[in-house]
Amino acid sequence: MILVTVGSQLPFDRLIAPVAAWGRARGVKDIFFQHGGTTVNLTGFNHAAFIPPDEFGRLLDRATVVITHVGMGTILGCLERGKPILVLPRKASLGETRNEHQSASARSLEGRPGFVVAWNDRELPVLLDRLDSMQGGERISSDASPELLTAVRAFVHGTRLPRG
Repeated sequence: MILVTVGSQLPFDRLIAPVAAWGRARGVKDIFFQHGGTTVNLTGFNHAAFIPPDEFGRLLDRATVVITHVGMGTILGCLERGKPILVLPRKASLGETRNEHQSASARSLEGRPGFVVAWNDRELPVLLDRLDSMQGGERISSDASPELLTAVRAFVHGTRLPRG
């Protein structure tokens, strides 16, 4: 199953529309769209505007690939599960988000195994045709490293980190 998700803040029809059109053109019906309130016709596909966290986790577990905006919650969930991810960054210049943080995050993750970036919606059909060859990268832990926890505790308490 292909999971398409746009998060819980705003619809993202620039992602939803081309994926739905691709699915129809290729006869791919096993796509679930979490669309955030889209205006795109999703007749014939399973879809919901929003999904409770526990159900979303089950959908991530079932997905063979995830297509999403550059939402860090979804990306971390995919990395924890070793799922391949295709992202299309939201753009502030198009009124899809408040700044260009999604492009910056995509640039920092691009090239990681299992992480593919479509820099514009025109690239999506070509990348969608390659979904079968996408493989997930190495799984990450859902737990913070001891070093990170030490650094956060030091920051919160206003102390210096031990040297070494």
